[in-house]
Parts: sequence; C-alpha cells; structure tokens
Amino acid sequence: MPIYEYRCSSCGVQKDVMQKISDTPLTVCPACGKPTFSKQLSAAGFQLKGSGWYATDFKGSGSKPEAKSESATSTVSSATSTAGGNG
Repeated sequence: MPIYEYRCSSCGVQKDVMQKISDTPLTVCPACGKPTFSKQLSAAGFQLKGSGWYATDFKGSGSKPEAKSESATSTVSSATSTAGGNG
C-alpha cells in the first residue's frame, strides 16, 4: 500500500498515512478537527541499487546505438562523395 503525505492548512500538522489507492482522501485534521487536511505532492521514495536487471540490462545501453549511427553516417558520406566525384 502506498504512503501518502497529508498536511493541515489550519494548524500545520503533517502526517504520513498508509492507504489503498481506492480509499477516499482524508479531509478532517486529526489534531484540530477542521476539514482542512489535504494530500501533498511528494517525491517517490525508491532507488534502483545493486547489480539487478537495471544495471545489467539497461544501464549504458544508450551509448552503443550512437556509435553505430556515427559509423553508418561516415560510410554514407564517403559513398556520396565518391559517387559525386565520378559524375
């Protein structure tokens, strides 16, 4: 279950609440009882660490296609300049 961060705009109380995604958001502040308790936007709390699938399968894979495209471009340029010199 995700953890949501709530804050009361009246008294400033902040609280982390574990809820289902389908649960209705809380609106009443547990400290002051006013209906000014609202969900806050916060960053996701996870990191990809270790030598798992991300590090072995996807990390650094973006550099290989660039090297291939540069060599393919230079080959096309050489062929074009040779063809242009004959005609």
